[in-house]
Parts: sequence; C-alpha cells; structure tokens
Amino acid sequence: MQAENNRTYGAANIQVLEGLEAIRKRPGMYIGSTGITGLHHLVWEIVDNAVDEALAGECTEISVTVEKDNSITVVDNGRGIPVGIHPQKGIPAIELVFMTLHAGGKFGGENSGYTVSGGLHGVGASVVNALSDALEVQVYQDGKIYEQRYAKGVKLCDLTVIGDTDKRGTYVHFKPDGTIFETTEYDFKTLSERLRETAFLTKGLKITLTDLRGKEPKTVEYCYDGGIKEFVAFINEGKDPVGDKIFYCEESSNGVLVEVAFQYTDEYSETLLSFVNNINTIDGGTHVAGFRSALTRGINDYVKKNELLKNGKLTGEDVREGLTAVLSVKIREPQFEGQTKGKLGSTEARTAVDTVVYKHLEYFLEENPQVAKAIVDKAILAQKARESAKKARDFVRRKSVLESSRMPGKLADCTEKDPALCEIFLVEGDSAGGSAKSARTYKTQAVLPLKGKILNVEKSRLDKVLSNDEIAAMIAAFGAGIGDDFDISKLRYHKIIIMTDADVDGKHIRTLLLTLFYRFMPEVITGGYLYIAQPPLYKVTKGKQDYYAYSDAGLKELLDKIGRDGIKPIQRYKGLGEMDADQLWETTMDPEKRVLLQVTIEDAVKANKICSRLMGDRVDPRKDFILDYAKRAKLDI
Repeated sequence: MQAENNRTYGAANIQVLEGLEAIRKRPGMYIGSTGITGLHHLVWEIVDNAVDEALAGECTEISVTVEKDNSITVVDNGRGIPVGIHPQKGIPAIELVFMTLHAGGKFGGENSGYTVSGGLHGVGASVVNALSDALEVQVYQDGKIYEQRYAKGVKLCDLTVIGDTDKRGTYVHFKPDGTIFETTEYDFKTLSERLRETAFLTKGLKITLTDLRGKEPKTVEYCYDGGIKEFVAFINEGKDPVGDKIFYCEESSNGVLVEVAFQYTDEYSETLLSFVNNINTIDGGTHVAGFRSALTRGINDYVKKNELLKNGKLTGEDVREGLTAVLSVKIREPQFEGQTKGKLGSTEARTAVDTVVYKHLEYFLEENPQVAKAIVDKAILAQKARESAKKARDFVRRKSVLESSRMPGKLADCTEKDPALCEIFLVEGDSAGGSAKSARTYKTQAVLPLKGKILNVEKSRLDKVLSNDEIAAMIAAFGAGIGDDFDISKLRYHKIIIMTDADVDGKHIRTLLLTLFYRFMPEVITGGYLYIAQPPLYKVTKGKQDYYAYSDAGLKELLDKIGRDGIKPIQRYKGLGEMDADQLWETTMDPEKRVLLQVTIEDAVKANKICSRLMGDRVDPRKDFILDYAKRAKLDI
C-alpha cells in the first residue's frame, strides 16, 4: 500500500538564488570546504588576482596583513581594478567583479587584460565578497581613490571617490563570515608558506606578510630574483647535492613560456613540482610529460655520445632518481582536465617544454662535464637497483598469486568485495593483532599485524624496500602495486587505517608507515584513503562507568570533569594488546564511535622537506629540528 503524500512538486518549488546567494548556500562548491582550508582559500583568491597583475608586468609589490580581528588586508601596486562604466551592464566594472560570478578581465583571449592568468573562472573576488561579514575595496587610479563597501555579498554603497592619491593599485579588506566558517582564526605559517611559494614562482615580486594579532607585529618578506632556481635550492636545503650547479632555463616556444630548474641529490625519491600560470598542477599533465621526455632523451643521448653505458638504455625512472625539479609554464588560456585545475591538458605545452628543456639540457651537460658524470653515474646505479627491484617485484607478484587463497602473512581479510566498503587495520604485533581480529566486523574490516618496525624507506632504494617481508605483505594485501607500478584503481580497501600503540614506539612505527606511503604510494594519501586510528592511553573507571582518555592532557580534563572521588586505580595501556576485544571495538574500531584522522598533504614542499629532514641519512638537520621544537612538543608519557 502506497503511503499518502500531500506534498506537491511543481514550478513553484524551483528556487532561483539571486546574486551571490548560491555561494552562501553552497560555499564548499567554490572554496572546497568551510574549514581551515576554505578560510585560507579566501586569501589566495585575492592574492592570486594581484599576482596576475605581476604576471602581466604591472605589479612589483603585494602586502598581506592579518589584522587584530582576523580580518585580512591585501594591497598591490598594479593597475587597479577598472572603475569605468561597463558598456553592456551600465555599472562600474569593479562592481561586476565583486558582485557577479564569472565576471573578470581574463576571458577575452587576445582582447583580455591579461596575457596569462591563474584565475580563469572569474569567481574569486565575488566568492570572497559573498562569504565575508564585510568587504571594502579601494582602487588607486588616475590620481583618485575610489571606494565601495559590501556585507555578505550585498552592496552597501555606490562606488565613490573619497580622495586624491599619487599611488596606483588595489586595496581589499575583508572579514570572513563567522556563521559560514568553522573557524575564522588564520594560521600565520600556512599563509607564509603559500606566499613564499608564490614569490618563488614570480621572479622579482616582493610579497610582505604582516601579523598584527600578537603583542608585537610579526613580518616576513619574500622576494627572489632567482625565481624557481632559488626554489630548488630551498627544497634541497639539508640534502647532499649531486654536482654543484642547478640547471636552469627560460625560453618561449610556440607561445608557451617555459621555465625549468632542477638539481640532483643523493636521495632516492623524485620531487617534481609543476605549475601552470602559478597554479600548482598536483596531478601533472602535458607539461610534465614533455619535461620527463626531454630529460630522459637528453641524458641518454649524452650517455650514448660519450659511451658511458655498455648495454641498454636508461629509463625515465633511472634518470629521475634523486631529482628535485620545479617546472613552471605560462600559457594563454590553458586547458585543464577536471574542475580542480590539477592536471594540464594543453597539447602545445608538451611540445614546448620538450623542445626547450632538451636544447638547454644538451648545453648544460656539455658545459658541466663533472656534474654530467655525477648525474649519469647516479642514473646507472639506479638502473642496477631497478633491475634488482624488478626481480623482487616479480617475486612479490608470484608470491601474491600463490597465496591468493589465503592472502599474505597473517592477514585476516574481510568478506566484502567492494573496496569502497572495506577497510584494513595495520597493527603492531601479534598481541594487538589478536585483539583487533576478535574485535573487528568480519564483513568489512581486515586486520594485518606487522612485526616490529618496518624498514625506513627514506634511506632505501626500491629493491631493498621490496625485500622487506612486512612491506611485501602490505603490498600484496593492498593489491595495487608500488612505486611506478602503483595503480589506485586496484586498491582493495578504501580505508587504510594505521592503528599503532599510543606510546613512543607506536608513533615511530606510524612515522615509518607514513614515510612508506608518502614515498612509494602517494596516491593513497592524495586519494583520501589513509587514516590514523586514535586509541586511548588511559582507562578510568568510576562506579560502573568506564571513561577513556587519549593523552595526559585529556586525562586531566576528564578527571576535572567527573571528579576524583570513587575512582578505581587508573589503567594506563602500554599497548593495544592490553585491551580486550570489546574495549578495542568500543574505543578505536567502531565506525559509529571511533575517531579517525585522515592523512592529507596540504603543502607538498613542506611535506618533502620534513620527510627528508626527519627520515634521511643526515643527522644534523634532525638534531636541529629536535632542538627547535623540543620545548613545544606535546608529551603523552
């Protein structure tokens, strides 16, 4: 019998959101989230508009200020947003920019105000306006100061001349709407790192960041005349370079401006950062393909010409071992794949980058024979390691096939076959593994106990990584391969959960696992599949009620809340194996109650530097890090 439904659905049910209402209704569609990332995105939108002026050769300085109330002021010395009346709309152009989606000076191709631009969709200024309690814009143009003010996307006054000036540029001051964002507290470090990256990518542009929230103003200034060449040197701080020179070239080809800098280090991993019109293309694209093709071909041609390799050729994997490279292209109207601008699809970029890099690489290798020999020697060693790794990888594959009926090692697999519904817990030791296996939901939860501390992969080539039994077991269980062979579509679990003890050893094992994923399976992290479980450190029993605390600070807060009278002796868990199955399920594994931390990469440069610094061969950088941060460390023991 069909239930009675008196609700009707007709034309009157169709809503039309006027002006900027759509942004306030669904902010995540425009800035990704209403959390801390989305909050900072507002700053990037305004700063990127100023950077576009710099890319056009019209701006030399940008200042960003975090005011005492966490509002933001961005000032540039560019041409200033146009204030004239728009011929079609009949209102000042600046009002269109801040009040209308998809309105800007970057759509007109040859007739636009910009040769190249990062902000292509014309949503930046209007989104910031819509999501701000208050926004004030001033334009310094033609000797006049023009001003207009808004609130929550609504215009408060017409564009007005408020004075005279000999300056030029744009001033934007906005205060994020606290009813939209989960927090309105800006993080100085996040701002400074992004602005430093922007300065590296825009040679000669001076960017100043000032924070007025403390007792004393805090200011940093970034300006790099060496551009991305200095960027490579910055990334490689604390590493041992191969050769004493950084490769650098800049040249236009077929309307594409190509700028590349790279240097090799004695490490085994590759760090390649690619940008299109200052947009970080985290998923690469045609420009990256062109660079890799030119690099491989150029080094092989040098090897062949100088008879440095008796048999075979070097592969792309061989010549990229230990490479740190920054690739930046400027292109009119780039074509991106998808909505996030993460991957470039413009075919002309591949040809341009390939042509420019190959030509300049040939010169570089001939003019720097000692550096060239060091690069080639490293690539030849990588070739030998790759051949050893291939044998180890084939062994892992054969072992996986032979053991497919029972899966690798001590894996207790789940019965569900849909990866989207499956999760696997990586736990330390058989004791914790036993508790987890008893506690789990058999249908969707798998458990893989790991014996001891896995290999530190930061100090190892792939062949050594593959020979480690615990890592081989994980590779087989995940089913997606490793390194260049990794295929995310074959991943058997869409939640990989690191569940180690809440002590120092557990945190060390967690760090080793994070390094493995970051260096050899980064797609697990970027795809949002890696998590960290939060097991309790203490159990507190008062009467018949059990409580759990996850740190010393949490224990103190709990005791202050429930009172200390009538409490049984507090139990401190030395490991997950000390919990019975019910406790482990209730505190750490139950999807309805547990707390999981999702692992993300917010800053690729920062992540790479920290990984190298803490997990690499050099002791001094690690010692310096400990001395720098020891006083701020939060101890759980």
